[in-house]
Amino acid sequence: MPRSQHSDRYKQLRTRLFEQRKKAGATQEQLARRLGKPQSFISKYESGERRLDAIELLDVARALEVPIATLLRGL
Repeated sequence: MPRSQHSDRYKQLRTRLFEQRKKAGATQEQLARRLGKPQSFISKYESGERRLDAIELLDVARALEVPIATLLRGL
């Protein structure tokens, strides 16, 4: 069984996070500032190098002003 950060569903979530960031017109640096994190935090989860835990996912969704249900629907 593949690690969950490499599963198809997690890849879909990463894609949605990337698309929502772009839709919000935010760079990785801008989103990182909103979260109080380094830019590499965004880069690593978007590339799949790092996995987000549940609380981090909620924080990212809030920073992007997107309902968490929108990100998780259909996964």
